[in-house]
Amino acid sequence: MTIIPKNQDIRFRPAHRSECRIIAQLYSTASDGVADYIWTQLAGPGEDMLDVGARRYAREDSQFSYKNCTMVECNDEVAGMMVAYRMEDNPAPQADMDPVLRPYAILEQPGSYYICGVAIYPRYRNRGVGSRFLEIAQRDALTHSLAQLSLIVFEQNIDAKRLYDRNGFYEIARQPVVPHPLIHHTGDALLMVKNL
Repeated sequence: MTIIPKNQDIRFRPAHRSECRIIAQLYSTASDGVADYIWTQLAGPGEDMLDVGARRYAREDSQFSYKNCTMVECNDEVAGMMVAYRMEDNPAPQADMDPVLRPYAILEQPGSYYICGVAIYPRYRNRGVGSRFLEIAQRDALTHSLAQLSLIVFEQNIDAKRLYDRNGFYEIARQPVVPHPLIHHTGDALLMVKNL
């Protein structure tokens, strides 16, 4: 694996609609299999789950839209992305929700700026890109007059949790993960927040 030297040109920018398949690939990584589970449930006969993800991110009237994505480039090559948006004040009802997805819905923090997913290709990690994404989310939250960032992370995802701890996030709730072959972790999912 090639490590990118620290002096490489790193640039953050809004996503383009033409990048929806790349966004889907990166979000699949960021979600540790949760997106894969959702997309397989929505896929038509013979449809590839990444095609489902790309189709969803191509929409403009949804939280899961390329319009809510920030891309990072290293020397004009996509190195990663972040999906973040305002979490609605009125959460969706959970009574009839898919039991595999219910823990994540329970952990949603209404009225916060929600960092839905951050993914960075391995060769671009450990260069401060994750922390820069969190700074961008904080700036965007303040632009939307929101006083809190939120995110959900698997307790077993040690590297991601370490990044969030280092950047001032703290745990306020947790839910047990419902095991499924597509979901990469067991244990608990954690709701972490940062007050601005």
